[in-house]
Amino acid sequence: MKEEIMLVYTGSEVEAMYIVEILNENGIGAMKHNRLRSSIDAGWADGSPEDAVQVFVEDFNFEKASKILEEYFKSRDVK
Repeated sequence: MKEEIMLVYTGSEVEAMYIVEILNENGIGAMKHNRLRSSIDAGWADGSPEDAVQVFVEDFNFEKASKILEEYFKSRDVK
């Protein structure tokens, strides 16, 4: 069976690092890709710091990861 990766977050590097940590603490492996850094290394700039990083999980963890992140964003946005 071929496993796919699914995008669960796009945003800043700092928040992406925290999100990867949250997912790892919940037993979900996550991978982050910094599009801005990759493009700069290649000689051009693609994107902005606010949406430079993408976080991916394996497809079988997508639903669980989405629920965890939904709860995180709800708690973060409570004032």
